[in-house]
Amino acid sequence: MGKSKTKNQKKSRAVANHVAEETYGAVPHSFVFNRGQVGKNVGQLILDVRRVMEPFTAESLKVRKKNVLKDFVAIAGPLGVTHFMIFSKTPSSINMRLARLPKGPMLHFRVLKYSLVKDVVSSLKKHRMHEQQFTHHPLLILNNFGVDGMHVKLMATMFQNMFPSINVHSISLNNIKRCVLLNYNPETQEIEFRHYSLKVVPVGMSRGVKKLMQERFPNMSKFEDISELLMKGANLSESEPEQDGEHNITELPQVYSGRGNMTSQQSAVRLTEIGPRMTLQLAKIQEGMGDGNILYHSTLSKTEEEIQEILKRKEAQIKEKEARRMKQAQNVAQKKEKQEDHKKKSLEGIKRKRAEDEADSEVEDPGMQDDQAAAVESDDEVEYYRQAVGQEPDEDMFPSAKKRRKQSPGKPSGKDRDSKSPKRKGPGGPFRGKTGKDQQKKGWKKSRDGMPLGPF
Repeated sequence: MGKSKTKNQKKSRAVANHVAEETYGAVPHSFVFNRGQVGKNVGQLILDVRRVMEPFTAESLKVRKKNVLKDFVAIAGPLGVTHFMIFSKTPSSINMRLARLPKGPMLHFRVLKYSLVKDVVSSLKKHRMHEQQFTHHPLLILNNFGVDGMHVKLMATMFQNMFPSINVHSISLNNIKRCVLLNYNPETQEIEFRHYSLKVVPVGMSRGVKKLMQERFPNMSKFEDISELLMKGANLSESEPEQDGEHNITELPQVYSGRGNMTSQQSAVRLTEIGPRMTLQLAKIQEGMGDGNILYHSTLSKTEEEIQEILKRKEAQIKEKEARRMKQAQNVAQKKEKQEDHKKKSLEGIKRKRAEDEADSEVEDPGMQDDQAAAVESDDEVEYYRQAVGQEPDEDMFPSAKKRRKQSPGKPSGKDRDSKSPKRKGPGGPFRGKTGKDQQKKGWKKSRDGMPLGPF
């Protein structure tokens, strides 16, 4: 059973977690997604770019067809997302938009060429790519972005703000495992996007010693003495040329992971491309999230008069939109006022109707005479049916008479009268009081089986 944590350990861990949360929230985060149908290859390119932006990106972001750009903007705020990388495809080109949240600007790029991670890795003889490299953000390297032009400076600022800033005095070299290189060509105005894996190896030793420093120990079965390995490097492969030189040898300020990488010792920094690879070209820069003024366009140029005309047209559209919004608000207010008036009048009418009904209830209802007359007529019909047919009618045949009998319980019902009167059994079967001849005299028609059907 392990020891329980002390109070100081719990406090230090809580402080460390708080600092980590603040640090994580202070760094830029990104969404990489597509708009519209892009195809299988561009979809894989999006996944590779997400891999480059790890760990401060949404690795498993799901995009639906019904989602619009406003949906991503609305959810980006609570999640702390600062940048969008949006890929789209047209019949003639592949485009990439880079946006800064929440108010822009948005940079539009054309993807002239691209290679996926699997294509880059398959072209290498040896590649270095493992999961530990993606636990920390890559190091950003910008080349040739110091040329004149506001659009170039804006691009450099946008790319710099996409990745966390690095403090050279407090950074740990062991956290730098990757780098992203952006090279700008002023003549073609193209940007080369490259993604590399970093490896640091010691220099200033023989090939045999380098082999000993590696994890895989060389085969020494043919050596008589270890000095042959250290001095001559016999039987070692000569297929790989030396990659180190003045361009990549440096003195390490810290201890770097790897055998032989010591402080204040010279080591060589080697880069291995792991992809993806893209060639970008800036098309235009736009204010806002794709709905503002055009700040820069690579192919179209406008005079000052045309710019002023566009601004006036834009202001007129804004004013017209504001006027429509105000008119709509007035219409909604008028509609609500009419509904309130109608509701008020309806309530008054209901109250007045109730007052009239209460006043009428105090006076005798003249409709009662009609009801009584209707009840008397119903009683006559019941009596006529009883005399004509010779039996009691069904309960549902004369409902008004039934209601009348319920209202006057003192009067004996028809069944009681029938029970007191003697029954006659004649040749007519269940019919009482009239024979078949008498029924014919009264105008009753017989059916084929002798049963009466009713009067003519």
